[in-house]
Amino acid sequence: MTKSSPNLLRGITWKHTRGLLPMLATAQRFEEMNPDVQITWETRSLQSFADEPLEVLARHYDLLVIDHPSCGRAAALGFLTPLDEVISASFLLDQEQHSVGQSYASYDYEGHLWALPIDTAAPISAYRPDLLQKAGCAAPSTWQELMQLAQEGLVVAPGLAIDSLMNFFMLCLALGETPFTTQAHVVSASTGAEAMRLLRNLLQLCPAECMDANPIAIWNMLAKSDHVVYCPFAYGYSNYSRAGYAEHGIEAGDLVTFDGKPLQSTLGGAGLAISSQCSDITTAIAYAQYVAAEQCQKTLYFDAGGQPGHRTAWLDEEVNRRSNGFFKNTLPTLDRAWVRPRFDGYLDFQSDAGELLHNYLRHGGNEEHVLAEMNNLLQKARSSQRNETR
Repeated sequence: MTKSSPNLLRGITWKHTRGLLPMLATAQRFEEMNPDVQITWETRSLQSFADEPLEVLARHYDLLVIDHPSCGRAAALGFLTPLDEVISASFLLDQEQHSVGQSYASYDYEGHLWALPIDTAAPISAYRPDLLQKAGCAAPSTWQELMQLAQEGLVVAPGLAIDSLMNFFMLCLALGETPFTTQAHVVSASTGAEAMRLLRNLLQLCPAECMDANPIAIWNMLAKSDHVVYCPFAYGYSNYSRAGYAEHGIEAGDLVTFDGKPLQSTLGGAGLAISSQCSDITTAIAYAQYVAAEQCQKTLYFDAGGQPGHRTAWLDEEVNRRSNGFFKNTLPTLDRAWVRPRFDGYLDFQSDAGELLHNYLRHGGNEEHVLAEMNNLLQKARSSQRNETR
């Protein structure tokens, strides 16, 4: 694998219609407008997108589509270009003012912006209107109604380790406690134990294959199903709400309430970053601004299957008409989504804690023991951060 030459940029994104096709489409159009430029895009898995360190990839790719928890690693090791140093303040102000929830802020870490928020996502709910009608029931609006529907075998949810951890954070928030408010503890023992029980009780009522399913698998399952009708929370993919994309259309919406308040899910999405070793920084900056700008976001980027990060696209009538209202129906969910920690070392914690939680969800066990192990992982991750920066 070799680094690009001037006027040839290599990019890496994640493997899904939403991750790849908008990058290919925008690269093609940018090349047409700049005939001396060539931009190629390659993919990695959704799992590696979530937890794989970027420092090796940044040696070989000029452009990287990243998850915001990577910002701490980038700040510590310097393998990404601080965009606030190379992009005009007026452009960045527009991006900030038109952020979906905390999407823009999630890439702003230790005084620098590490990526442009070209894509925004968080766990949302979704259902099959045709099957709900056939079952003679309505989409649940409360946690109690959700559990009743799950007891009838009509609910699916992603149980993969990374997604379970994100949903664990969501349930901690629902129980009134924000995770990571102290350096040494993920959350209090009582809150953590109750959140684990709530999540396990739900997943035990879902089809067995959900335990190893990521959001893409869940949306495919719901789109193909002739019996499961509802998903309470999985990272949203507007593709499945568009005509012709899947076997059956899915309608997306907000999350159920818990003790009278809507659930607050964990922010995801993707940002477009530039390697600090980029072979042609001027072209990379121009392309990144082209992709992130309002006009591209609500037209070509969306047209190619992307899930925009610019707020005007989420409010655009044509975008919503063509996605069965996906964006306007889920915008409140995105606006209140919680941002994960971004310190250097968090990704190691996320990967290991997710597997620990996943084992509990599958096999059961003592919740307080699981949480104690999570706290040990957190302390190890923070200690590793301190040691690397000495």
